[in-house]
Amino acid sequence: MKNFQGKVAAITGAASGMGRTLALELARRGCHLSLSDVNEKGLAETALLAAKAGLPHGVKVTTAKLNVADREAMVAWADQTAREHGQVNLIFNNAGVALGAFVETVKPEDFEWIMGINFWGVVWGTQAFLPHLKRAGEGHVVNTSSLFGLLASPTQGTYNSSKFAVRGFTEALRQELDMANCGVSATCVHPGGIRTNIARAAKMDESMNHATGGQAEAARSRFDKMLNVTTAESAALQILRAVERKQRRVLVGPDAKLMDFFVRLLGSWYQPGSVWLSRKLMKG
Repeated sequence: MKNFQGKVAAITGAASGMGRTLALELARRGCHLSLSDVNEKGLAETALLAAKAGLPHGVKVTTAKLNVADREAMVAWADQTAREHGQVNLIFNNAGVALGAFVETVKPEDFEWIMGINFWGVVWGTQAFLPHLKRAGEGHVVNTSSLFGLLASPTQGTYNSSKFAVRGFTEALRQELDMANCGVSATCVHPGGIRTNIARAAKMDESMNHATGGQAEAARSRFDKMLNVTTAESAALQILRAVERKQRRVLVGPDAKLMDFFVRLLGSWYQPGSVWLSRKLMKG
């Protein structure tokens, strides 16, 4: 996709963070928007900002309250987007949540919750929008994995599971789209530390408090500071550049690029370093 002028993009998780900055940057480039999130207040704020940013281009912005883990709701939103905008060219499956928990003790309902949003939300979004993208004749699926879709970390087993799954799903999807030669492509996004509220809003299992000596919130704060590497605005620019270039994968931020290099270099021997860092973050 060489430019976004006059295209229509759907974005999940648009109330804040990368979802919001993607919406604003696309609006500046003349792209019409269909935005969704469970946070109606934040979603309305994004829609207002995007409409203002896209005013010179006459950008149309629509919104929908949406739980991405609900397949029927996702299909309905995709159909609604196509009706309201006449076509759909891009789906950014961006919505995501985090959970700090040990694999041994994580609650089944918490595991299902994170997989429902981070993985199944991507699957349902892809399946719901693909027919519309194909009908448009030019389209792109943008699925958000993570640096933690390239390497694993203690207490992030559930998050790793969801993001590794997104990676495998999207890489298989891209190859199928290449085989079909249908005018639609796909990119898997691997952000490193982005200045958003995902760490601050993460669920924390009770076991985390025990492991940190009752300092789970302090550990959360240290982890959040570690994530303050790349701004959400810079992340959006990097992602859109990757879409324009039809990249299969985009590593967002210097930390993502560096850690990907070390994993390739060391193989599974990156893991002792990850254990050391996790102990440091948990104990301070």
